[in-house]
Amino acid sequence: MSAGHAHKLYRHGHSPVHALPPHCKIAAVLCFVLAVVATPRTAVWTFALYALLLAAVAAAARVPAAFLLKRLLVEVPFVAFAVLMPFVATGPRVHILGTALSEPGLWGAWNILAKGTLGVAASVLLAATTDLRGLLLGLQRLRMPPLLVQIASFMIRYGDVIADELRRMRVARLSRGFEARGVRHWGVLAKTAGALFIRSYERGERVHLAMVSRGYTGTLPVPDAAAATGAQWTRAAALPAAALAVCLLGWTL
Repeated sequence: MSAGHAHKLYRHGHSPVHALPPHCKIAAVLCFVLAVVATPRTAVWTFALYALLLAAVAAAARVPAAFLLKRLLVEVPFVAFAVLMPFVATGPRVHILGTALSEPGLWGAWNILAKGTLGVAASVLLAATTDLRGLLLGLQRLRMPPLLVQIASFMIRYGDVIADELRRMRVARLSRGFEARGVRHWGVLAKTAGALFIRSYERGERVHLAMVSRGYTGTLPVPDAAAATGAQWTRAAALPAAALAVCLLGWTL
């Protein structure tokens, strides 16, 4: 299952975080994110503590800050949405640098930025310390529906194949002198998307027939994996336990 397939977010290492079983790390990140989401947005200081917790995990995993910050760029679209909220939201207005901004919109933007950034950072750390095969096996051990795990596995396997097919189609268009420069060319791009869908569908049918001919019955073989020890669960629980304590302080103070 995706054996030998490494994704760009994964950073090979031998740190204590890398050594934890994948399902322990997945459960820890999920609980951490739930604690962050449950924190009141007005408790601004709690989010600084959450960031310190993630920084400690990154240091233990030997993940450089530059590596983490570069991967955080994936949330740029959400940042753009959050920046617009103070301008378009209704409610009481406050004046900042001569500009009237919505107070609820400011709090909403802060809520999205703070919690979204922490959630993305935790996910990036999980991906940086766990390879794709480990993530899939971890989801299986956490009793995620097998069909969803298989879909995720096939997406990982063949996502690059589809991307390569799209690049070849683009090269073919360029070799024939075509370059999209305006609305007039949207029809050609739409036909390209349709052709890519048909090719992907046909490839999927061929792959499925090949798997059936080799004995595939709807489930993939699951390799035996040692269960996590109590010590491993304790180490993995350190992050969500600390996050829960911060969350409770945010509600009480």
